[in-house]
Amino acid sequence: MEEIIEPRNLRGFRDSLPETESRKLDIQEKLTRVFRSFGFVPIDTPAIEYAEILLGKGGGETDKQVYRFLDHGQRDVALRFDLTVPFARFMAAHYHELPLPFKRYHMAKVWRGENTQRGRYREFIQIDFDIVAVDSVSSDFEIMTVMAESMRALGIRAFHVHFSHRHLFNELLQTMRLDGQFLPVLRIIDKLKKIGAEQVQSQLDELAGEKHAREILDFITAGASNRGTLEKLASRLSDDSPAIARLRSICRCIEDCGLEQELFLDPSITRGLDYYTGVVFETFLDRAPDIGSVCSGGRYNDLASLYTKEQLPGVGASIGLDRLVSALEDLGVAGDQKTAPEILIVLLDEALVGACHKLAAALRSSGLSAEIYPSEKKIPVQLKYAEKKGIPLAIFYGEDEMEKDIYNLRDLQQRQNHDGLSFPQLLERISELLSRSGKM
Repeated sequence: MEEIIEPRNLRGFRDSLPETESRKLDIQEKLTRVFRSFGFVPIDTPAIEYAEILLGKGGGETDKQVYRFLDHGQRDVALRFDLTVPFARFMAAHYHELPLPFKRYHMAKVWRGENTQRGRYREFIQIDFDIVAVDSVSSDFEIMTVMAESMRALGIRAFHVHFSHRHLFNELLQTMRLDGQFLPVLRIIDKLKKIGAEQVQSQLDELAGEKHAREILDFITAGASNRGTLEKLASRLSDDSPAIARLRSICRCIEDCGLEQELFLDPSITRGLDYYTGVVFETFLDRAPDIGSVCSGGRYNDLASLYTKEQLPGVGASIGLDRLVSALEDLGVAGDQKTAPEILIVLLDEALVGACHKLAAALRSSGLSAEIYPSEKKIPVQLKYAEKKGIPLAIFYGEDEMEKDIYNLRDLQQRQNHDGLSFPQLLERISELLSRSGKM
């Protein structure tokens, strides 16, 4: 006898049961409606790319997390660690086939060999939306408004989109003659919400000295309003700062649209990935601060230049679906997901399989969901299946009912029968019972 293999998952990987998967799909459907309302279109890219495509684009820490291996043809390949780098390769290959500027969204799995924690796994679904082939205030601001509208579409009201500009630090460090430390400083600042100001101060002390560390921490402290923060930043930098000019224009858009309560200028936002070149943003939920950012991104004007000489500046954001699901569960807005159909047609006679399928098709054409028990078993067995699956109603349709052109309906929750119904009466009674139970 062969030894039974233990059915286990790799650490950081997990199965998704119907309720969880339905919740994810519900989120994806709501976000799809938001993206399409702004004119974004879907794309897809391969899960596996040549390693040279992926490595060195996200930064040294990210490279260590990439799942990399030799395939059967001894080619050096890797699983995608995000959707942005493959998208840059996609644009380089297909820009001449697409309308430019190009607005896309992409929902797919990515893989990272990082430490697991709540809401963070080694295999997870990422949801991206980007605008490519234009570098403008409008495109930066539109991504931020899509981020905000996405939160509202999911029933989240207490949230803030924090944004800043990466070049602020470049300009600040130049005034301190520390411009050679740009990326190390950014990576330390990016840890602020994870490790706190004291630890960040300590790490900056070692890198830049105590005086400069205090100046940097003061620089990244936001004011009471976007306008106040902006003026504070402008006072430390040159009058012709491109970063300040871009942020000033974005803040005007925010004021024009009345979004000051949702879009928050926060100079501590830097983003850890190396490919960001301009505006960056992260989204935090007021009532779930421990989850961290649930939607983040920024401008990446040079990423596609790794694959083409064509100028394809881009801006976009990503949502980590698993982290978002955890946050919605914490907030109590995830909702119960309907995974079962509304009606089970009990199979009373194998000879009536075709008639039962015809009935199921008629119910579905009327806007209901229905399934047929797949084999002729004892009625209690079939009803127990319906109960376990959460199906609220059952229809009994045998030879007698077929001859008389009637249907017998059973409310499985109230254990009540409604017999001898015509098809119009059946539909009417089903609607009443589902409305009463809150299933419609």
